[in-house]
Amino acid sequence: MRQTLDFLLNDWLKVQALTQRPRFAEHSDETFTAVLDTCEKIAREKFAPFNRLADTQEPHFDGVKVHLPEATHAAMLTYVGSGMLAAAQDYELGGMQLPCVIEMAANAFFSKASVAMGGYAMLTNGNANLLMAHGTALQREVFAKNEFSGRWFGTMCLSEPQAGSSLSDVATRAVLEDETDALGPRYRLKGNKMWISAGEHEITENIIHLVLAKIPGPDGKTVPGTRGISLFICPKHLVNERAELTGERNDVQLAGLNHKLGYRGTTNCLLNFGENGAGAIAYLVGKPGEGLKCMFHMMNEARIGVGLGATMLGYAGYEASLEYAKQRPQGRATGPAGKDASAPQLPIIEHADVKRMLLAQKSYVEGALALELYCARLVDELHTADDEAREQASQLLDVLIPIAKSWPSEWCLEANSLAIQVLGGYGYTRDFPVEQYWRDNRLNMIHEGTHGIQGLDLLGRKVVMNGGAGLTLLAKRVNDTIARAQQVPELVDMAHRLAAALQTLGAATKAAWATGLPEEALANATPYLQAFGHVVLAWVWLELALVAQNNAEQAFYRGKLAAARYFYGYELPKVAAWLEVVRTREPLCKDLPHDCF
Repeated sequence: MRQTLDFLLNDWLKVQALTQRPRFAEHSDETFTAVLDTCEKIAREKFAPFNRLADTQEPHFDGVKVHLPEATHAAMLTYVGSGMLAAAQDYELGGMQLPCVIEMAANAFFSKASVAMGGYAMLTNGNANLLMAHGTALQREVFAKNEFSGRWFGTMCLSEPQAGSSLSDVATRAVLEDETDALGPRYRLKGNKMWISAGEHEITENIIHLVLAKIPGPDGKTVPGTRGISLFICPKHLVNERAELTGERNDVQLAGLNHKLGYRGTTNCLLNFGENGAGAIAYLVGKPGEGLKCMFHMMNEARIGVGLGATMLGYAGYEASLEYAKQRPQGRATGPAGKDASAPQLPIIEHADVKRMLLAQKSYVEGALALELYCARLVDELHTADDEAREQASQLLDVLIPIAKSWPSEWCLEANSLAIQVLGGYGYTRDFPVEQYWRDNRLNMIHEGTHGIQGLDLLGRKVVMNGGAGLTLLAKRVNDTIARAQQVPELVDMAHRLAAALQTLGAATKAAWATGLPEEALANATPYLQAFGHVVLAWVWLELALVAQNNAEQAFYRGKLAAARYFYGYELPKVAAWLEVVRTREPLCKDLPHDCF
């Protein structure tokens, strides 16, 4: 993996060029390498050896405390000590001012070693980043700064038992108190939040919950829909303006732990707010009614993080199955030579179908990693480039975020399934890690927005907003790559195939909205999402092939070209079928009466 990571960062994304920007001027290739080396070492020594332990010794609640394996505490303590929670923050905040793309690459090691243990850090980082963007100066000082230091961890509390992904139906209420303390006006929260990852633990002395709730008006009613949602800081233990614990427990209670198929090393909780009295004490973030706008700051970062986690689980399974395939003897060659039962068996990696499964995994996981790093590189453009480049980065991220979350969640899960298949019956046992990778990865298609939600977001909002500016810009980037590839004889065929797929995608997008009726356009939003993702990944692979072609005599780069060839031969043809139901606005799923089931 490390060689591929270096290839993507240095040969393709040219991250060393970022050191010419004032924010990253104190960095160099050497500091970037040192960060990656350190994180790789910590992940290898403190996370990976205990991934199975975190899975088998599930969190349990004794009525007072939630207990986790000591290895989880030790791993998170080491992670905090590395400074990675504040890796991209200003030096004044104790950060390293690392580019987002380097931060993302470094965190890839932890996601691969134990995605469940790493989840505590990902949520905390996103929580603190949101407060830096939308919190008051005191909220940043008291809450965000102590999260970046690792003294406290954080969560995001969106879903509710009765609402799930339908945030417009959030029922948690926040009533403004007459009392104001040094941290600002105080609200009292009452409600229930479900599926809260890292919602209760003893890793840190405090947990800072970011909670979506509605503020009732003078008549006691709340504004319906998402316009009425506000965002609040609600700490597990109350603190003062000096970030000192007051000794008083806030009215946030663990109602139960959810028992999951995978991701068992991260606590997943049902939390009750304000069940014992007046309500849990909380502080407003941003303006009333703008909670979802603020929360999307964290959710977008979380969606890139989810995509990276899915990618690295797929990568872990790929490496495990590759190693197994090299060592496992079974079967003999096809043809006359294979009929000699006395001949030695071949390693299964010599069989064509095993190579197919390994190539599929390689094309999924390496392509997905490239996509996540490209999105992280766009975040760096968003923060440090000139005005025109920032605007373009924003438009590209708008259309790529749904893909960055959903595509690895589906296809790196498929990679894990193929890893099990390579191992055969052994893959289905707990003697090998690939079954756990699949179980852990299955969650990623659900959390931070299901496939259905990502598809609605992409086709219903992102590709049509601002007159389709984001889609137009992405198409221009893809066409620029096609033009370069057409100058390389070995890549001309791929260039033509991608051009055809892009044209089909554009035509289907227009056809979906031809009637202007959302219910018709969006009935097949998920196939559209799948097709869009495959076109994006085909573009990414053509970009990588252009770089690899310069060193095609070396096995490492030939492997990249083979993965690109696989994707174009076996995966890209699926796009046309997915888009056919989009183009025709196939009404079956929309119109079928439920009693037909």
